[in-house]
Amino acid sequence: MSGALVRLVSIAVLVTALMAGLVTWVGRGGIEQDLTAKSREALMAAGISGGSVSFAGRDATLTGFAPDKAIRALEVVQDVSGVRTAEISGDITPVTSAPPPPPPPPPTTTPPTTASPPPSSEPSAPPTDQAGLQAELDRMLTEHPITFQPDSAKLTLEGLQAAKDVAKALSRAPGGLRFRVVGHVGQGPGGERAALRLSRDRANAVAKGLAANGVTRGRLTVQGVGDTQPAQGGDDRRIEITVEQG
Repeated sequence: MSGALVRLVSIAVLVTALMAGLVTWVGRGGIEQDLTAKSREALMAAGISGGSVSFAGRDATLTGFAPDKAIRALEVVQDVSGVRTAEISGDITPVTSAPPPPPPPPPTTTPPTTASPPPSSEPSAPPTDQAGLQAELDRMLTEHPITFQPDSAKLTLEGLQAAKDVAKALSRAPGGLRFRVVGHVGQGPGGERAALRLSRDRANAVAKGLAANGVTRGRLTVQGVGDTQPAQGGDDRRIEITVEQG
């Protein structure tokens, strides 16, 4: 009798565990289906199509969106109630058009020995060495800084365009170079902890924007320094990008 009782108790425990696991699995599947439906509705309402959204629990992954829609789609899904995180899967290469061919040189009536060569109309190649690329990035971010909506990590339209321009420069860099994206914010009422969190979120948002426009995500690192490094004569609220050897 004691052996039979032990077997019955073991079977009861096993059945209870299986039922609990089934309930958890069904509940998670329901959450994922609900969030997927809400995300699709939000994307349709925003006029964004051409990609797909999948969920692992409350974490979303976006795939297949065009480069000019990827960042906006990411923001829309992040705003859906219940979504914990959202990211773009893989690298998205921006669609670029080939430059028009240069016009043919005008015919010359002078003897070939006396004709001077036509001036070159091609612009100088962008810098690809570490020092030259760093100087070019500093110039670009000074003339067209990457800006955000007030007290948030959402890029403005100007900030999105500036990030795209920076991504074009970084995507041409040799594979041995890496890029550190550093977020800075000004002093605010939330204190040091809030400033640190906002600066880190902004650096992450820029890194996602660069990855969505052709920069390999593995070449990017992010850092938020809060309000600990005020600018010398500039804006404390800024994004800096440092070129580093891999």
